[in-house]
Amino acid sequence: MTKSIELKGNKVALLKYVGVLVFVIILSSARLLAQDTLDLYSGRPVPNARQVNMSALPAKQAMGMVYRVIRPSLEVYLPAEGTATGAAVIVCPGGSYKVLTYAGEGVATAKAFAKRGVTAFVLKYRLPDDAITSNKTIAPLQDAQRAIKIVREGADKWHLDIHKIGVAGFSAGGHLASTLATHYRQPVIENANNTSLRPDFLVVVYPVISMQDSLTHADSRRNLLGNNPTNELKKLYSNDLQVDAETPPTYITHAADDKLVDVDNSIMFFESLRRHKVPVEMHIYPKGGHGFIFGMPDWTTPLFTWMQKANWITK
Repeated sequence: MTKSIELKGNKVALLKYVGVLVFVIILSSARLLAQDTLDLYSGRPVPNARQVNMSALPAKQAMGMVYRVIRPSLEVYLPAEGTATGAAVIVCPGGSYKVLTYAGEGVATAKAFAKRGVTAFVLKYRLPDDAITSNKTIAPLQDAQRAIKIVREGADKWHLDIHKIGVAGFSAGGHLASTLATHYRQPVIENANNTSLRPDFLVVVYPVISMQDSLTHADSRRNLLGNNPTNELKKLYSNDLQVDAETPPTYITHAADDKLVDVDNSIMFFESLRRHKVPVEMHIYPKGGHGFIFGMPDWTTPLFTWMQKANWITK
């Protein structure tokens, strides 16, 4: 298992995995390709966007990483014919709210879900950026809420069960996924149809959960909330403090030796869910570090077992 490296100075902590280039090449040559890419705000203005010269701020991506998102989108991965279960998942890759680990955590995960009959949507969400948004803090959540609205309203098109639409997130993407699962009653998008923005299930993998000083991942908090967030804002985006009895059933996994995002993020989230009697299952591996999925190809095995037991998917 390769180890993560935290970059110094003002740069975000990026995961540098040995062999990631080979991994991305394998992904690009795989048979299961995205069937469609949907513009989240097709035909309408992107909410909360500044009027700036977008040509001077081009979208950037390289080596499976996305460094800026101007037009958020959903990339669709359909199960093979005859294997669809009716379930769907929106996948939120991580990257400290500074980049998106799009290929490794997004596309690879979508393909794994699709192979198990789950229609998967990789969310390319806006990264918090004062240059392109008026309020950078809510931009990722706007895109996540818009994504679940599109998927739920388009359920017939993709032959989905509207009661089996979940969200999965990694690292900072786990924070976004858990924010969607705990803040769904406060829409930050237009929702005239009153479409439910609540995911039916939640999967978080080595997630950032807390924004409190003692536990948060500093880069993720700084990128999302700014350099000096108020105590009120830190509490609002500490998602273990936002759990209630209606929070979706949750699957959590983390490595105990994670040096980047403390495993106590997952443990505190688990305890909050348990206290509110929300169905929750947690798998903590003794070793693996942050990004352990890259060295553990079978990490999804207990996840899909959980989904089967909860009747999200069939065997």
